Amino acid sequence: MSANIESQSGAKDSLLWGLVFIILVATVVANSLYSELSVAIRAAAVVVALGVAGLLAYQTHKGKTTVAFAKESRLEMRKVVWPNRQEAIQTTLIVLAVTAVVGLFLFMLDGLLVWLVNLVTGV
Repeated sequence: MSANIESQSGAKDSLLWGLVFIILVATVVANSLYSELSVAIRAAAVVVALGVAGLLAYQTHKGKTTVAFAKESRLEMRKVVWPNRQEAIQTTLIVLAVTAVVGLFLFMLDGLLVWLVNLVTGV
């Protein structure tokens, strides 16, 4: 019985995703065909079409899990302790200093290796 329900749900989801795809393609085609209309009208039509496609996508299992993931992500972002301006500047300066030191080290190592290769090959 549950396998039958799952197959019906999967068929419904497939149908809804097909409708979403058709709406999005129709939006792109209509936007191209009606290029002589005002940009504001076309933009409003695109927003409405995207809203309808979004509502249809939300009706699917994957759409609902995506919205739940977005809500949980937003909740986690609120828990993050962001650095203040001084901490951000200090860590940026540390990163720049370490990058400069490593770059200088690699430059000197490259020069040493070129000198050794020239010494060995006699070029």
